[in-house]
Amino acid sequence: MQLDHLIVPCADRVAAARLLARLLGVAWAAQGRGGPFSPVYVNDGLTLDFDQWTGPVPQLHFAFRVDAAQFDAILGRIRAEGLAYRSLPHGPDDHQVNPAFGGRIVYWREPAGHVWELLTVSYERQAPPADT
Repeated sequence: MQLDHLIVPCADRVAAARLLARLLGVAWAAQGRGGPFSPVYVNDGLTLDFDQWTGPVPQLHFAFRVDAAQFDAILGRIRAEGLAYRSLPHGPDDHQVNPAFGGRIVYWREPAGHVWELLTVSYERQAPPADT
């Protein structure tokens, strides 16, 4: 089983898709084939379909696990765009990288106000602590 695509609500689907694709360094399209979406082709198996909403957009969280070279490249593009970023999922934009869990983590709120996370080590996939 594999997740194929997700709908990402936003106020401006083209601008949001274009920015995320530019940050991630992946392909995108202003108009997809599967409906009124602007798809971002994250990899060979996952597409994020940006959907334009006229009403309130719920704040969602998306996390991308990448290797160290991809992390450096994407963080460089975030900085080049002048986007605020932070080391924690909530709180002030401190322009810091979190070294937790033996890797690196960074969060930002673009596009569409969603919380986007970039990490090199999955904290969800680590073994739970042993009972004592």
